[in-house]
Amino acid sequence: MIEISESGKTLDARGLFCPSPVMQTNVELSKMQVGEILTVLADDPAAEDDISNWARKLGHEVVKMEKNGNEIHFEIKKVK
Repeated sequence: MIEISESGKTLDARGLFCPSPVMQTNVELSKMQVGEILTVLADDPAAEDDISNWARKLGHEVVKMEKNGNEIHFEIKKVK
């Protein structure tokens, strides 16, 4: 599910498992402008490494990553 607020878009990928969170993050970030931030919520244990590595590989910036129990909250800035 995608929510749009003043601070940007939020992708709720909770309940999805590899590779869906990374694929959906890729699709949503591709629709955004450089400098915008996508918030991603995930609970797949693999998402922490998968999304972080994917963002670095493509040159995007993981501005913030927090874990709260099983949930992982990412803020990814589109760099290019």
